[in-house]
Amino acid sequence: MKAVLALGLLALTASCRPHSAPFARGPRQETIAPVLPAARTTTLSLFDSARRRSVPVVLYWPATNKKATLALLSHGYGGQNTAYSFLANQLAAAGYLVASIQHELPTDEPLPTTGNPRLVRRPTWERGVQNQLFVRQQLHRLYPRLDVNHLLLLGHSNGGDMAMLLAQEHPQLVDKVISLDNRRMPLPRIRRPRILTIRSSDQVADAGVLPSAAEQAALGMLVVQLPATLHNDMWDGATEAQKQEIRAVVAKFLRR
Repeated sequence: MKAVLALGLLALTASCRPHSAPFARGPRQETIAPVLPAARTTTLSLFDSARRRSVPVVLYWPATNKKATLALLSHGYGGQNTAYSFLANQLAAAGYLVASIQHELPTDEPLPTTGNPRLVRRPTWERGVQNQLFVRQQLHRLYPRLDVNHLLLLGHSNGGDMAMLLAQEHPQLVDKVISLDNRRMPLPRIRRPRILTIRSSDQVADAGVLPSAAEQAALGMLVVQLPATLHNDMWDGATEAQKQEIRAVVAKFLRR
């Protein structure tokens, strides 16, 4: 699959260099610190010629020169790929190269609001899966040392639905999945990849989306309820206390 990159060779070469100020080594507390240093970022304008679709991406670089693992971040409906930096910075601090994908374009049809969401929104989720696979392919081509076979998937709401569909269809590529309150796409009932879903205090998932207590125990799936965080608070606009709580849950999951 060919891609047109709206970046010059010089920019891409610069992107490969490790961060000039790596984090001090320590017992990982930095992953849940109230304020994290901002990771170095690079913007890519990818183009999938097979689908004739632009796929904008923001990369958050790890502050290490060790081999990095790819994390794919998917925003919620109506959101932007720059709106989850509090989590992207955390993952970069943990050694991931984070690719935050802009799934929605101005020319896209609105997300259906009538009918069975699991049916009428499936094409949107499938497009999101194709976006994620395309970004994985292109980054592997650009950065051959990048680990793209143990993906970390992170998505909010509709982006979480996309992440769960990718995990269901391509479990061999995925190591961990984190959903911020996805409500429509059922969590795959599988032991691998490992799955965490963080639930809001105001929205309820559709029937069958969340695993039962018995399924959670048998498959090692984690469902964490936040008592004071709304569905629409799960982004950079959250309070610092809310961000801290979410980051703490994510950090604990990454250490498992």
